[in-house]
Amino acid sequence: MNNGNRPIIRAFAKECLPAGYPILDEVKGGKARTIARHSAKPIYHNPHPMSHQISGTAPILRAPLLRHVDAKLIQLLRDLRTEEWELQTIAPAWKVRDVAAHLLDTVLRKLSLVRDRFFVEQLKIHSEQDVVNLVNRLNREGVTVYRRLSPPVLIDMMEIACRQSADFHESLDPFAPAIFNVSWAGESTSLNWFDTARELTERWHHQQQIRHATNRPGIMTPELYHPVLDCFVRGLPYAFRNVDSPVGTTVQLDISGDCGGTWLLLKNDQRWRFAPTSANPPTARVIIPQEIAWRVFTKGIDRNEALALSSVKGDAALAERIFHLTAIVG
Repeated sequence: MNNGNRPIIRAFAKECLPAGYPILDEVKGGKARTIARHSAKPIYHNPHPMSHQISGTAPILRAPLLRHVDAKLIQLLRDLRTEEWELQTIAPAWKVRDVAAHLLDTVLRKLSLVRDRFFVEQLKIHSEQDVVNLVNRLNREGVTVYRRLSPPVLIDMMEIACRQSADFHESLDPFAPAIFNVSWAGESTSLNWFDTARELTERWHHQQQIRHATNRPGIMTPELYHPVLDCFVRGLPYAFRNVDSPVGTTVQLDISGDCGGTWLLLKNDQRWRFAPTSANPPTARVIIPQEIAWRVFTKGIDRNEALALSSVKGDAALAERIFHLTAIVG
């Protein structure tokens, strides 16, 4: 890792993590060396948290999973029968063919914009709605073009693009500033690790839409799904930004199942943030089954239906706010 990025890492720790919490400093020989905030003694920390530990306070370092998820996508597309390409997905405007077209469009677009720094349009973005309008337009245009491709052509192009995308994301310094911010988390500037994790959520959840439509399981595993959930949930502090609660209020989110985990949201004197522990019972607690969690955060299920399938304890109004998190743009 570039030593010049260590101040960024320490700034991240000072802003986001409690004193003494281990953060990644560099990766050598497959081992993550970490430093603790305000501590000179080096410690070692496994950057792959197990399910149901408290999540949300450490970087999500999962760039190699993009290659794994996309390999499963390509095999899935090769296995689809002709009629399955025309099945409706939970995205109201998209059939399986359209979701596959979107996945090809976005990976090509990301390589062009971020890796190659190739910008065709001069864009004027002044608000969050401008971002939403832009993304919706680009998505619509991309799907219109690539849905016309035959499955063999689309799959061959996807394989090439996904390989280049994986190579690119694996080459990035995870603690360097990303070209694009993660807007649904309220960040004006994001680090590469967060942008790459966001890319993983996109690749995973759109593939899951195809699997859901065709009844083909395969990627709801702890290795692949937990990091996706962890990334989705990073949008909660922003989703709670206008929730006025006393200092010390905590909201606990549990996603049940072997892919799930636990996240603690704490209100301090300035804003909501994730905490590794809490001295008091949570003011509100929500338990969402892992089977629907990905749909909750990607507009794939009605909010009232999701609430009915979940468990809410404590302050109901506070708990219900979790279901307003949308970890996609558009």
